[in-house]
Amino acid sequence: MDQVIGLIQERTGISQEQARTAAETVIGFLKDRLPAPIAGQVDGVLGGGSGGQSGGQSGGPLGDLGDLGKLGR
Repeated sequence: MDQVIGLIQERTGISQEQARTAAETVIGFLKDRLPAPIAGQVDGVLGGGSGGQSGGQSGGPLGDLGDLGKLGR
């Protein structure tokens, strides 16, 4: 989660608190609309986990969400 917040700060120039609010808002929005198993994987990745599987990759339908920071570059 800290990486997402840092990325938002870097790209927008807003404060850490504002970036945290933005990240939590978007993540909450997505989790509310995703099927429960996928929403759980989002929690696992953002919590520093790997979606409940070993090896650092979720293997689920969303793949490795840790690469989200590479989008738009």
